Amino acid sequence: MIRFDGRAALVTGAGKGLGRAYALLLAARGAAVVVNNRKREAAGEKGSADRVVDEIRAAGGKAVANYDSVETRESGERMVRAALDAFGRLDILVNNAGVDQHAALHNIALDEFERVFAVNFFGTLYVTKAALPVMRDKNYGRIVISTSSAGLYGLHGLTAYSASKGALIAFMRALAQECARRPIRVNAVAPYALTPMTERQGVDTSQLHGPELVAPLVAWLASEQCTANGETFIAGSGHFGRAWAVENQGVKLPPDRPISPEDVAARIDAIRAETAPRGYADAVASFVGIKGGA
Repeated sequence: MIRFDGRAALVTGAGKGLGRAYALLLAARGAAVVVNNRKREAAGEKGSADRVVDEIRAAGGKAVANYDSVETRESGERMVRAALDAFGRLDILVNNAGVDQHAALHNIALDEFERVFAVNFFGTLYVTKAALPVMRDKNYGRIVISTSSAGLYGLHGLTAYSASKGALIAFMRALAQECARRPIRVNAVAPYALTPMTERQGVDTSQLHGPELVAPLVAWLASEQCTANGETFIAGSGHFGRAWAVENQGVKLPPDRPISPEDVAARIDAIRAETAPRGYADAVASFVGIKGGA
């Protein structure tokens, strides 16, 4: 049975939606949880993070609230410090906080575009950068990064969101390689769930179910039993799968003679053909494959 007794987790953006579901499940399985969510309520009123903490404690779990935004380096450090102060450790980081922005590139102000990156990409970077030394020192850690199908495939009208989520996949892949020699696992999840964000995105939500059907995968990725590293998973409405980048067989032209644009044009159908797709462990492996004509 997957349990988290003796482990401490930090879940960003955990006041509602997916983050709340992750925090509740981790706590139900024994983890002590830092529930992070920026507080928007008036002074003296309970924020969404407080309400999730109350739920966890009412069920017999351990949790504390944190109200920092992920948008600054200092806030990432404060979140990690909150875990260490409350529980003396940090074993699990779930980077869930995120925002979207509905605007095509020709309509979005650069300040708005940059803010999406500030939250989605740099917010993940700041918290992960602060947490990683703790995990390296203890020689153990689980890092889960929330990406999106928009990061895999793009989505019309969500250029900034798609780009930020795609950047997280590359970040996750590189970090996983850097952590591979230690028992620190880094993976990503692209969730499909009925949340306030998906409702705003204008997609058909009629077949979507709640975040609780994504949380089991995140719990496995956060567990000692997780064997995956550097992988992107799809989860939602009972479906679970994996996504990865592939290259086709392509075309090999003699590199010892000039190659013209017309040579490329004459073979463009074969160059684009979806034949013999395969993935590579890293960028070097891809380069070696091309160089060798494989």
